Amino acid sequence: MEIRPLEREKMVFENGAYGQRLLPWAALNAPFEGAWVTVPAHGATGAHSHHEYEIFIAVSGEAVVETGGERRAFRPGDIEFHAPGTEHRILNDGAEDFEMYAIWWDADMTAKFAARHAAQPSERAGV
Repeated sequence: MEIRPLEREKMVFENGAYGQRLLPWAALNAPFEGAWVTVPAHGATGAHSHHEYEIFIAVSGEAVVETGGERRAFRPGDIEFHAPGTEHRILNDGAEDFEMYAIWWDADMTAKFAARHAAQPSERAGV
């Protein structure tokens, strides 16, 4: 078993939120990358878009997700998807921090995963 700990004291503040990249991780061959994100109370991330696909998984607190000009409540357990090139941001008007996990991927990450997977000995023998 391996656990990659969240190190809140080392989280970096950028684009209106604190974050720590937890993936990539040498112990995990994954076709995606990910980060823990905290949007401070009464804060917001900057609106942005990128070439990757992305999902946000709300973990704690409440916020509003704005995608393509549309706003919706975003609460723990909710998952939100962004297609490449879609402008999005998180708005936290609440008195508590909002925490979520972001996962993103693109064709290049998928191809690199497939190559690493093909090079690894099968760990699924007998499954």
